[in-house]
Amino acid sequence: MLHVGDSAPAFTAPDQSGKIHSLQEYAGRFVLLYFYPKDDTPGCTTEACGFRDHFDELSKKAVILGVSKDDAESHARFAEKYDLPFPLLADPDKAIIAAYGADGVIYPKRVSFLIAPDGTIKKIYDKVACEEHAEEVLRDIATFV
Repeated sequence: MLHVGDSAPAFTAPDQSGKIHSLQEYAGRFVLLYFYPKDDTPGCTTEACGFRDHFDELSKKAVILGVSKDDAESHARFAEKYDLPFPLLADPDKAIIAAYGADGVIYPKRVSFLIAPDGTIKKIYDKVACEEHAEEVLRDIATFV
């Protein structure tokens, strides 16, 4: 189980367009790594669209990365359907999901990690309100910078 102050586990994974992302490439920036159960389901869509709707402001302060066990093709359809402007990382073998303790019984848990520029976990969101999550993250980042 990860805690605030722990080093965020390293990861490397492809996004919906096949581009490979790693935590290391974002060193020096805040990263919001958000785990969600499944592409194109009601709660996951609401959460993703919240990040989309606040993307201009959020992206000035943090990198947003979504993660689920869906494959890159599913992510591509989801991102295109809802015009999502941020990477969705494919983790079909659930390596990243397990490293962050986000594995659930069938689907990954809905949990987010705000990772500080030094690579430590600054905040863990384990009780996510999909409709308000993007605004909550914006408020929290403002207190950390």
